[in-house]
Amino acid sequence: MKILPVAASVVLMAGSAAAQALEVRFVESAPKDRFVIKNTNACELRDITIELDLTNTRGGLIFDTTADGPGVEVFQPFETRSGDVELMSSARVNDGDKTLTVKIGLLPMSEQASFTIDVDDTLTNSALGQIRVAGTEIENGVVLLSADVHGALNAAFDETGVAMIDGVRCAN
Repeated sequence: MKILPVAASVVLMAGSAAAQALEVRFVESAPKDRFVIKNTNACELRDITIELDLTNTRGGLIFDTTADGPGVEVFQPFETRSGDVELMSSARVNDGDKTLTVKIGLLPMSEQASFTIDVDDTLTNSALGQIRVAGTEIENGVVLLSADVHGALNAAFDETGVAMIDGVRCAN
């Protein structure tokens, strides 16, 4: 009888090992919106590149980084908040851009990295106005993970602002 619980725990462990993922979460906040990248793997991740593509979002989202351009009222440039995050797409994100790329040098197991930037919608009639993003407005935005060990993996944001990239593997 004691063999059954041991066998069940082996199955659960094998199941959780197969479900390695990287979680990317959008957090609407004033005045700065935040993207949080969490490593849910059982190992650290090194030298990964993450591209955010807001081109096909339901809200027609854009990055609002300056007082000029298509963004509305409040604007905030890219700023690393935690972790080893470096903006790669250019020296800065331009106002109205729909994509940005960051490199994360090291993301330890169960840890997270984050950055802030202002995100606006471009809808003429939106639930929270253009300066704030409602939950479903980021839906269909894409997160692309690139690394030598992974190749390229991607996932779309759901209606809660979460994208789960499955199949993330450890380097060794």
